[in-house]
Amino acid sequence: MITHSAYAVDPWCVRETALDWDVLAQSESVFTMSNGHIGWRGNLDEGEPHGLPGSYLNGVYEQHPLPYAEAGYGFPESGQTVINVTNGKLIRLLVDDEPFDLRYGRLLSHERVLDLRSGLLHRTCEWTSPVGKTVRVRSTRLVSFTQRAIAAIAYEVEPLEDEVQIVLQSELVANEQLPTPSGDPRVSAALESPLRPEENDARDMRLLLMHRTTASGLRVAAAADHMVHGPASTQTSAESGEDVARVTVITDLAPGEPLRVVKLVAYGWSGVRSLPALRAQVEAALAGARSTGWQGLVDQQRAFLDDFWEHADVEVDGDVEIQQAVRFALYHVIQAAVRAEQRAIPAKGLTGSGYDGHAFWDTEIFVLPLLTFIHPNCVAEALLWRQHTLPAGRARARQLGLKGAAFPWRTIDGAECSSYWPAGTAALHINADIAHAVIRYVSLTGDVEFERETAVELLVETARMWHSLGHHDSLGRFHIDGVTGPDEYSAIADDNTYTNLMAQENLRAAADTAERHPEQAATLGVDDEETAAWRDAAASMTVPYNSELRIHEQSADFTRHQVWDFASTGPDDYPLMLHFPYGDLYRKQVIKQADLVLAMYLRGEAFEQEHKARNFAYYEALTVRDSSLSACVQAVIAAEVGHLSLAYDYLGEAALMDLDDLEKNTRDGLHIASLAGSWIALIAGFAGMRYREETLHFAPRLPENLSRLAFSVHARQRCLRVEVTDSSATYTLADGEPLEIGHYGEALTISRGNPQTRPVKRTTPLPEPAQPPGRRPGRPAPARPERAEAETGPG
Repeated sequence: MITHSAYAVDPWCVRETALDWDVLAQSESVFTMSNGHIGWRGNLDEGEPHGLPGSYLNGVYEQHPLPYAEAGYGFPESGQTVINVTNGKLIRLLVDDEPFDLRYGRLLSHERVLDLRSGLLHRTCEWTSPVGKTVRVRSTRLVSFTQRAIAAIAYEVEPLEDEVQIVLQSELVANEQLPTPSGDPRVSAALESPLRPEENDARDMRLLLMHRTTASGLRVAAAADHMVHGPASTQTSAESGEDVARVTVITDLAPGEPLRVVKLVAYGWSGVRSLPALRAQVEAALAGARSTGWQGLVDQQRAFLDDFWEHADVEVDGDVEIQQAVRFALYHVIQAAVRAEQRAIPAKGLTGSGYDGHAFWDTEIFVLPLLTFIHPNCVAEALLWRQHTLPAGRARARQLGLKGAAFPWRTIDGAECSSYWPAGTAALHINADIAHAVIRYVSLTGDVEFERETAVELLVETARMWHSLGHHDSLGRFHIDGVTGPDEYSAIADDNTYTNLMAQENLRAAADTAERHPEQAATLGVDDEETAAWRDAAASMTVPYNSELRIHEQSADFTRHQVWDFASTGPDDYPLMLHFPYGDLYRKQVIKQADLVLAMYLRGEAFEQEHKARNFAYYEALTVRDSSLSACVQAVIAAEVGHLSLAYDYLGEAALMDLDDLEKNTRDGLHIASLAGSWIALIAGFAGMRYREETLHFAPRLPENLSRLAFSVHARQRCLRVEVTDSSATYTLADGEPLEIGHYGEALTISRGNPQTRPVKRTTPLPEPAQPPGRRPGRPAPARPERAEAETGPG
């Protein structure tokens, strides 16, 4: 587990000041460099020791059979798992014939710094070999935001006391040996050496490896070039084989005399392009990077992030850990998305192989809302990927006996990969989640072309699925039965409130959008009768309510179930799904993650305020948070109904999920949705931001631990700057035409040069609702060391 002491608290970087073997894999996730197309885990340059080697290309996977004890109609036959592609990070080093291996000799110092402003990972290490030769190694690593196919390393070695002979081996390596990925031997067999060699080359200091996956048929190319700076006697050579290509550099160095090698790596992949075409693609990318040069790549990286932080930064005064964590979160979210370009944004981004590299509903409900407000181009690209996968969604719907399209619960290329029916196929709310992201993006950006060319099709096909899945009863009420909502401990339920309300929004938006774009709707076969049926279903949608308890039901008759025996459930029994049968969980009142509470956030207008407070209190006592997706949502509603201290604790849980390894699985990759959730908790929770009827509304309320919150959001081609203190909120228009907003229901017009300041209403602390025993949120202790230096903005 990563404790607080693993990383120093610093407002603009994540700094590891010692190498702790126990948390090596977690640190590899934390120090991942990515751009949404390439992902390089933060493995040590020399490759070993490692927790989990990882070099990923978004969309590159291998297929394998899905295991079933007994086959069933509609079960997906093949799974998809992200694979470790050609490793271009490797730089091995020998010092007077001794391998530079930190497990041997004496490690004098070791520091790694992820600089959130420059987008660089720095490493400095001093090491004495078993025979007493001491060297300093410095490296800097980047994955380019501006040149999509390029990653690069600047590596420098310098003897400190004696003259030494240095042998440096810069490699491309395919089919690295990995830890066993699964207990299923069929999966392990499919992923053992998944890349079949097709071509290799080594000329001068250029390397090339080309491979193809066996089952998925994807071709992968990796090329590298080198720039070597050392003594005049330095020698270089190159060689290649099927799975290894290597440049070797040999030189003698005097004390204080460095050898510096810059390594440029280009990646490409395709399911359709020929071997010559893909080879030419990576060679061209490499030529472009060499023309730019190392310093040019560094400068481009900084320029991109200067622009990003100017409009995306969140300033938090009063909690230095949260300040660091939210910037860490924003950095990794943009890393996961910015160059994904019509590919999925996986739940782990490209930071690890957790969840097999699959994308879930996490993207549309947690990640895309953040990106819509700070980097909307990424949202359009992610939703275009969903549109491209519609053929698979339509085929899946037909297989399930439904109309329209049924999007997969988990996938890489658009095909359903979930072999667990109750929490997979039955979680059809994914359709409405995608629709919600479409609706929000179109409304906030006014992107008419996207609405016409993409939104119409996505909304129509998702609405068709809902209308064919649901039914009207004898009283005309519309029901959606046999589904799983966000709470996977309550599967195959009738009239899940979250699902019904999100489907209602989907149906209405589909009808409205089809009427705005009749030509596009007509090409999909939409007519007036169909849109009227959607509106009728939406208007008569069932929302279960318990009049005795005066709360909304999570699903029909949920409150009739027996309450889980929390008193007999020990702290080591969580997560419950690993210690109790699902059948027991399904028939009890126990909640894995925010479900109805999430509905109150995303469809807040469907609930009266008094109902929100009662609902929150009731479901708070049942929610065990066996999912990283829950804390940020609970933070939002806790803040809205007046539990500011509790909301603050939930913010801490969401924000520090990976820096403190709260789920004990950061080794498998970061929790991208929870990272995005830290932004949601701050902006939707403590700034009280909601977007209704094409208007931004704010109801700010800070907990006593925070003295100031400042951020910017983009909406309707405007950039609004918001600054909240414990006494006032100031709204400043940074760019665009005048903007109408709401402040506690008061209409304000904000124009450039005319900021508006309004008082923040005092919140009377309410008695906190109870959580299940032992499940109250709280931060680990002791606190991480804080750097004694002043905070400065990006610049």
